[in-house]
Amino acid sequence: MKRIDWIRLCVLSLVWGGSFLFYRILAFELPPFTTVLSRCAIGSVAILLYLRADGVRLDIPRSQLPKLLLLALINNAIPFTLFAWAETRVSGGVASIINAATPILTLLVGALIFRNETLGLRRITGIVCGLVGVMVVVGPGVLLGADALGQLACLLAPICYSFAFQVARRITGMAPPSLACTQLGLSALMLLPLSLLFEAPWTLPGLSLTAWGAVAGLGLLSTGFAYVVFFRVLASAGPTNLSLVTQMVPVSALALGWFVLGEQAGPQAVAGMALIALGLATIDGRLVAMARKHLAAPA
Repeated sequence: MKRIDWIRLCVLSLVWGGSFLFYRILAFELPPFTTVLSRCAIGSVAILLYLRADGVRLDIPRSQLPKLLLLALINNAIPFTLFAWAETRVSGGVASIINAATPILTLLVGALIFRNETLGLRRITGIVCGLVGVMVVVGPGVLLGADALGQLACLLAPICYSFAFQVARRITGMAPPSLACTQLGLSALMLLPLSLLFEAPWTLPGLSLTAWGAVAGLGLLSTGFAYVVFFRVLASAGPTNLSLVTQMVPVSALALGWFVLGEQAGPQAVAGMALIALGLATIDGRLVAMARKHLAAPA
């Protein structure tokens, strides 16, 4: 990749890692549906303004509307809410590590359910390694600990993402930025009645200045700005290089959690993160290829 692509990838990992920090800050000031409603609405408006400034028209094919509604539900509304609720019980670092298993679960769902992925020895090894990493993060204490439901919610979110990928690849006739803007807008419409009915946001006490900053950061940085950077890296470096961000986000989330909130990642979490990263690297194949090339080189 070019240097600018590496810079964009680092920025993307930082703002996506920041979403786990923002969720944690908002966990005790703003209920989950309202938190995610704010994120989706602000992110959708931000991307719409970006498209307008770029002279791009938002075009939504009616034929794709059912798929768009399903994508908004399982790619934004449900997983975002799961993470927002989970972080009332677990740290942002733990949530981000479990979320890093998304590509592994996506490959598994594609191969076993939709039959559009192939599983060779290298991929199976990577999947097993990554799933063991998730189990290490969760640990045997999940059966006894108060955070069992929080960790389960964190695991259900990437499962949603793995099915959302299958829906997204079947949507045609839309540019990626328009797709992102549309699904976020639809997610906000889905969450609005839930927020009004179950959380009555007008009755909530006033947010602190820090919480307002977290709302803005979640919507503008971790959603609107993140999607803009995402599509630029995708266009410049391709999807394979872009997938590296999955291994970088937990590091950013852990670092931000430690620096801002003083959260500590125990050895169990670090070991699990290492196993998930190893699994992703094995599936990706570049480290294996580099190792083979090194071993084959003359001494």
